[in-house]
Amino acid sequence: MEFQISKTKIDRLGDRLRKGATTDDDLRLLDEYRRSFTDAYEHVVRRIRDDLRLEPTGRPAKSTTSISEKLRRESIRLTQIQDVAGCRLIVPEFADQEKSIASLLEMFPESTVIDRRQKPSHGYRAVHLVVSIDQKSVEIQIRTELQQGWAELSEKLSDLIDPAIKYGGGEEDVQQLLSRASARIAELEALESSILKLQARVETMLSSPALTEDLQADIIKTQMEIATHKAVVSAARENEVNTLRKAVKKLEGI
Repeated sequence: MEFQISKTKIDRLGDRLRKGATTDDDLRLLDEYRRSFTDAYEHVVRRIRDDLRLEPTGRPAKSTTSISEKLRRESIRLTQIQDVAGCRLIVPEFADQEKSIASLLEMFPESTVIDRRQKPSHGYRAVHLVVSIDQKSVEIQIRTELQQGWAELSEKLSDLIDPAIKYGGGEEDVQQLLSRASARIAELEALESSILKLQARVETMLSSPALTEDLQADIIKTQMEIATHKAVVSAARENEVNTLRKAVKKLEGI
């Protein structure tokens, strides 16, 4: 979809949205701008479905309210918003997340990676890839089931108590609840990351041209360590997923 309006005009529209001083013409212009991302969004979703055999959820255009709130919350211009269009992938665990990221980067090598596992945003953990198609940005969120559970809990608390909770505001005890849950997820992710490193080490040792007795003993020891870590992670992950789901269901019943 061709969009000829200049960036300057769009950013001026963004200024009016930030101030809440929009006209019907402004809303029509914004709708035209939002729809200009449709082709890029559909291209990204189609590639994910066809090439990765994954089913993303998403939206071809961010709502007017969400755009206005983001402009008020952050010191950015309308043309700098990278998630006007976006989709999401939910994968079971950390290893699947790493694999999906690698596949997406191979598919869209010029993507910008925003790793919210390394730098969580108010406890929010995920990896975002920003893909540019014909100068239109599409954000791909990749979350594990645990990260998704945390995000759903944060959303529910924001809806029921205070919208500021999602952005680090609201009551301190609520923020502490989310912070503790995020920290537990971080601990599990660190352990899962160590498992991947140990598995890579085993593969390297197995490829050695000379499997000496010492090397074979090291392989067995490492494999046992992997099995122990996996058992710990599996039990802890199941417990944390159930805890988050129960918390969300309890909030849904309020």
